[in-house]
Amino acid sequence: MPLPSCPRRLRPDPGASIDVPTEGNRRPGDSHNDLSGSSRDVVQAGSVTGDIHFHRVAATEPSRPVPRQLPADVNTFVNRTAELGQLNAVLADRNARRSGVSVHTVAGTAGAGKTSLVLHWAHQVKDQFPDGQLFVDLRGYDPGDPVTAARALQRFLRALGLTAAEVPQDVDDAAAVYRSLLADRRVLILLDNAATVSQVRPLLPGAGGSLVVITSRSRLASLSVRDGAQRITLGTLPGPEAVALLRAVTKGYRPEDDADKLAELARLCAHLPLALRIAAERAASHPHMRLDDLIGDLRDESALWDALSTGIDEEDEAIRSVFTWSYRALPAHSARLFRLLGLHPTGEFSLPVAAALGELPPSRTRRLLDDLVGAHLLEQTAPDRFRFHDLLRAYATGLVQAEESADQRQAARRRILSWYLHTADAAQSWLYPSEEHLPLPEPLPGITPLVFADYNAAVDWSEREQINFLPAVRDAARNGLDRTAWQLAALLWFARPPSSSERDWLELGRIGQEAAARQDDHGARCRLLINTGIAHRALNNFSEGLAALGRAVTLARSSQNRADEARALNLIGLIHLRRRELDLADSHFTQAMSVFRDLGNSRRVATALSNIASTRLSAGRLSEAASVIDEALAAQRALGDRGGEGNLLRIAAELRLEEGDTDAARRSIDEALDIALTLRDHTREGFWLLTLGAVQHGTARYGDALTSYQRSAMLHRRLGDRSREALAWRGTGLTYAALDRHDEAAAFHRRAAAAHRELGDTWQLALELDHLATAVQAEDPAAARAHWTEALTHLSTYTDPRATSIRSRVAALVARSADR
Repeated sequence: MPLPSCPRRLRPDPGASIDVPTEGNRRPGDSHNDLSGSSRDVVQAGSVTGDIHFHRVAATEPSRPVPRQLPADVNTFVNRTAELGQLNAVLADRNARRSGVSVHTVAGTAGAGKTSLVLHWAHQVKDQFPDGQLFVDLRGYDPGDPVTAARALQRFLRALGLTAAEVPQDVDDAAAVYRSLLADRRVLILLDNAATVSQVRPLLPGAGGSLVVITSRSRLASLSVRDGAQRITLGTLPGPEAVALLRAVTKGYRPEDDADKLAELARLCAHLPLALRIAAERAASHPHMRLDDLIGDLRDESALWDALSTGIDEEDEAIRSVFTWSYRALPAHSARLFRLLGLHPTGEFSLPVAAALGELPPSRTRRLLDDLVGAHLLEQTAPDRFRFHDLLRAYATGLVQAEESADQRQAARRRILSWYLHTADAAQSWLYPSEEHLPLPEPLPGITPLVFADYNAAVDWSEREQINFLPAVRDAARNGLDRTAWQLAALLWFARPPSSSERDWLELGRIGQEAAARQDDHGARCRLLINTGIAHRALNNFSEGLAALGRAVTLARSSQNRADEARALNLIGLIHLRRRELDLADSHFTQAMSVFRDLGNSRRVATALSNIASTRLSAGRLSEAASVIDEALAAQRALGDRGGEGNLLRIAAELRLEEGDTDAARRSIDEALDIALTLRDHTREGFWLLTLGAVQHGTARYGDALTSYQRSAMLHRRLGDRSREALAWRGTGLTYAALDRHDEAAAFHRRAAAAHRELGDTWQLALELDHLATAVQAEDPAAARAHWTEALTHLSTYTDPRATSIRSRVAALVARSADR
């Protein structure tokens, strides 16, 4: 069956067995083997030695996306001729060398126009970068949290053609994929507002013809030492250039102003472009007001700031004077909205959020935001989306503290958090439609949360707003809104982007648990502990997962919450299954199922049945697994749970394959993969492709099997699941062995064995050593015997029927090889 590249995946039900394979562990971020392409490509297995390939006829390489991320050029850009010349010299030097990545920093004081300069230059030279432009504002000096390198890499990799699900969660793995994608491209990369070297170093390409330009208030000296970065220092504008900027912005709005008076206005703005633009916009908006009067107002503000200042930073005091001068000229409603926006957790927000803060209808809010954008006090970044310059956000935050009472500030926080709570609840209806909703209070008066037309609209909102989720929860907890803090943390487990890692949620969960503990709310703590356990299980932090889920069981029993107790027991079973502690897994699943049946929760009963089926199949108890599979599959179909149905079909396919019914196995796995593709779920697709490869191998369709294993390895590589990637290598090795290409088979088995050894997965390591021994036996009997002998030592701790059978067979092979 065709296996096209899938878009965004749907996050599986956290209690369903899809998250737990019958074999192997998952540790995101451990793999460094580069597999790329689609199922139609020729693929070399990265760093595997011996020039080993998946041999497949190459199709035409799909076209690669060309990112065009530059924000709009600055209107009325003037002068900075010398600095533009320096940037052009950078480009000329790069073109002369024709290879190698160039890194340059543009450093200067706040408000000096670093971003404007670099963007203006970038628009002039962008055609010299045929593979596109990447841009990110790292917000290094914003009053809130900066953008991390990991977050920036996620954005860049998606712009370079990866789907959200294909982006590795580990920052080192993501950086490796990023460098690989840029190795043969010429891309202009702008990293704006960096505060530290750690923000930018993972974003530097390793090779190729790309050019990186970084703006910062810091010199970022270690970039020069270690990465060879060259620095351009940007000062304030010279007097004539400052006057030219004022004239350019006011041209056509005012009669020609006197040059000396413009020079005085420029001096009061400390020749800083940000302040000059704000002053010029105010002058342009008052064409009949004499410049003397405007200067007088600004001089009064400057005198006030001079009296209050320490005199240490004259530029800072000058820019504050300009901010105050412009702010006081605003209409009252615009001024109030401006300062209330200083309460937003990050300073990057949408129109509906601003409406909630200002207690205003959206139409009125849009007009006020237009006023603020026109006065250069806000920047519009997209339709109905806005952000502060970091200096202006700090200024607005100070204003709201000074001009709004504590009660007014708290009321505004409650409004914005009410909006986030109920909008996240609406997103959950699409992202997790089968999950029970958290009981919430009614939205506060005047708050209108968003509603979503479909799944994609909910995902789009979640991806745009993810930057605000953790700051919002943290802001609620810091300001004594503990109930809201834990509710929002719990809701965002279900409303975060499907592409996000569970690692992204753990800090929200920690803050939520602390808030729930302060309220002595056992139910809330239990809910959050269950989610924490799921997150740790997904990240292969099994000890932490068991600890969280054990606390959840204790809390649930103390409050007689049987539903949460059963959920936690089911999840504990999943961790035992991942560790191949099969008796413990079966016991916990059976306990959970019994409680779910008592409670009449048919969906959870079906989930527990699926997990029992998977456990018994893993143990080799085929007849017991078969009876449970039939019951569970009927239940999942009756519930309309497509993901659960697909997982049961995958389990059924493995069972039929073991029984020798390859036709039935193929029908089941094809149907399962159709479901995975419909759900746009790469986690399911990658895992279930392992079963398809096994079925194809079992019917001697070796070329098709290699394609399936290659696609599975690629998906798991990008998802950061090293264990399942190694299982794809195993399938590849077995397929090469069937083709009598034993050297290639051995190389893949060695690679897989090394991965399982590093992961500490003794069961999978034992199986891999068995396969490796078989692959090398003809050429090196002594090595084969050593591999089988080691496999026996690992198998000794497993007592289930399948393990016992394998141990007996391997022991016989060791004995036979000793007799030769």
